[in-house]
Amino acid sequence: MPENSKILVVDDHEDTLFALESALAPLHCEVIRATSGEQALKEILRGDVGLMLLDLRMPGVSGLDVVRYTRRLEQTQYIPIILLTGFGVNREVSVAAFQLGVADVVMKPIDPLPLCTKVRYLHSTYQQLRALRQEVHDLKAKVAAMDASGARPSAFPGPGQAKVVGEDGGLDPVA
Repeated sequence: MPENSKILVVDDHEDTLFALESALAPLHCEVIRATSGEQALKEILRGDVGLMLLDLRMPGVSGLDVVRYTRRLEQTQYIPIILLTGFGVNREVSVAAFQLGVADVVMKPIDPLPLCTKVRYLHSTYQQLRALRQEVHDLKAKVAAMDASGARPSAFPGPGQAKVVGEDGGLDPVA
C-alpha cells in the first residue's frame, strides 16, 4: 500500500473546494476533489483515500449517505471523515454522524489552522493503521504458509523447546 494516501475534499460549491485546498496546502499532501456524493463514492472506491473532508448537505447523495456507504465496506470503513456544514447541526444529525464514526463535525467558514492540525493527526494515524493492518495480514499469511508446509521457524519454538534467559544473560533451555 502507498505510504501517502490522498485527502478527498467533497463539496458542491467550487469556492469551498478552493478554500479547502488552499487551507490544506501547507500539509504537502495530494488533495483530490469531488463535487457530489456520487463523485466522492467513485473516488473512494478507486482506493488510496486516507482522509475525507465531506460536506454534510449536498444535492442527491448527502454527506451522511456517503459516510454510511463507506462504513459498510471493509476497505473503506476506517477512513477518517470530517463532516463540514454551513448550517447549524441539530442533535439528531450529530448523533447519527458520531455513531457512524465521523471524526468531527466542523462549521463553515473553516479556520485553516485547527483544520490542518486535525487533518495532519487523522491522516497520519490512518497511515499508521494501514501499515499495521498490512503487517498483520503479511504475518498471518506467513504463519498459514508455514502451517501448510509443516515447517516451524526457530522464532516459534515447539513444546519443550522454549528458551529462557538465564542469570548470566544466556539462553537456557526450558525442561
